[in-house]
Amino acid sequence: MTARQPMTLREIVTKWKWIILPTGGILFALTVIFPQIGAFEWIALIPSLWVILTLTADPTVKYRRLYGLGLCFFWPFYAVNFHWFLYMYPLDFAGMTHAASAVVVGFACLGLSLFQALGAALLFPLMGAATRGKWLSKHTLLHPILFACLWTALEWWQAHSGWSGVPWARLAIGQAETVLHLQSAAIFGSYFVTFLIVAVNGLLAYLFLHPKKRVLCGALAAALCFGNLCFGAIRMASLKDEGPALQAAAIQGNKGSLENWGSGSMDAVLKVYGDLSRKAAAEGAEIIVWPETCIPANIDRQAWVYEYVTNLSRECGVPILCGLFTRVEEGSEADYNSIVVALPDGTVHDTVYNKRNPVPFGEFVPFRNLVMTLVPPLAEINTLAEDIPAGEDSVVFDLEVGQVGSLICFDSIYERNAFDSIANGARLLAVSTNDSWFTDSRGVWMHHAQSQLRAIETGRYVVRSANTGVSSVINDRGEVLESLAPLKTGYVLEEVHLSDRVTVYSVIGNVFACACIALCAAATLYPICERIVNSIVTKRKTERN
Repeated sequence: MTARQPMTLREIVTKWKWIILPTGGILFALTVIFPQIGAFEWIALIPSLWVILTLTADPTVKYRRLYGLGLCFFWPFYAVNFHWFLYMYPLDFAGMTHAASAVVVGFACLGLSLFQALGAALLFPLMGAATRGKWLSKHTLLHPILFACLWTALEWWQAHSGWSGVPWARLAIGQAETVLHLQSAAIFGSYFVTFLIVAVNGLLAYLFLHPKKRVLCGALAAALCFGNLCFGAIRMASLKDEGPALQAAAIQGNKGSLENWGSGSMDAVLKVYGDLSRKAAAEGAEIIVWPETCIPANIDRQAWVYEYVTNLSRECGVPILCGLFTRVEEGSEADYNSIVVALPDGTVHDTVYNKRNPVPFGEFVPFRNLVMTLVPPLAEINTLAEDIPAGEDSVVFDLEVGQVGSLICFDSIYERNAFDSIANGARLLAVSTNDSWFTDSRGVWMHHAQSQLRAIETGRYVVRSANTGVSSVINDRGEVLESLAPLKTGYVLEEVHLSDRVTVYSVIGNVFACACIALCAAATLYPICERIVNSIVTKRKTERN
């Protein structure tokens, strides 16, 4: 009786693919949401890539099967990244019953993750279409690089496809605790960090599948990973603070949405923010930043709001960036989610910044009629009478202390908004946000990490104020100089520099991401064009004969 031969890695991959992929998606997502284990992000994708590299190159595996495998990986991946929706239950601030809250939270967590996965899953059949071509089928070492380009293209699409694409789960935020790995974002943006992470994982996975090339694959993976680390160390050591210095304070009143919007709570909210601002000013703050809509009232409709913020600014002797509402136009019931600056002379700055990326289903409801028909409670999560319109322009507050560009909450996850501010002359970025919806979950830290990316990409200090946290001051290297943890009351006060530094990324933009997109398009279309040409040639030969 002959001994049974052990299964090869390829056989294991083929047999257990439906378990390896969802498990791998979950494990990889954990390294994204917990940057404390960010080092594992460079190897956590290896088991999944065993499946991807093996099956996408196998011409016997149909494209619809590849798409199903893509869903099997990406849905769990995004579900973990959007797990913080669970912390919103119950939606008392929206006046919903617990049953309706459960429907909304479940739909948000699983529905949004599925919605993102439907597009992301296309990476698998696209990979298959490219790698099964005559040329790439012979150069299998390029397959990991191609998949890294595809994932990079995916992140770019999510950031440039309107409300339907949410670039929340950027792989770069998994390196928020190791900012050395993020410094290359100053050259090619966070997309380059994503490319490196996937490419390193892919080369290491390829090493196991093709042991004869283990030296080459190992050397390439090490060069990408440690080369990026060395670049980060050199950049951080060589950069010096430049530009005038001033003391900036970010106020965290620890008043969540339920408290801010609750009846009879306005006096308590104003007292907290007033007291904290006075203390910060007494300690030397020269500019103060408040969170998004910490005053849930309209400064154009309610005179007491104007009087309160201007009197407080005069008393403190410093400009205060206030999160509140402003009127869209005379006679309209719609309001902008805005930042206005109260000045020490008792007036309000003429410039107003209006949020450019309102949150879908939080501040406006896409396809409202359809949503009301299919999932009525989902439309009710927007507690405002009217949808909040998107602001059209990036504006800069030209203050005596310097030029400050403002971003509100969701704005900060789109790099284009930060670059618009820089192009308009901002020397400091102020992020005002309301992250109280997800309390102290990993969601607040993931959102905070996005501001670290914007600081590195633009070469600007960032002052970040959140209703319930995380509030912080971040330098132009992405280092968190001081922060206040979630659900704490207080403020952060730190020296910032008004910089005119020009990063390479701010000049060349998304050249690297576009190059990845072009390579993906060429690799995918080449086999198709090749088949068409061969078909035409064969047909003509047949006709001649």
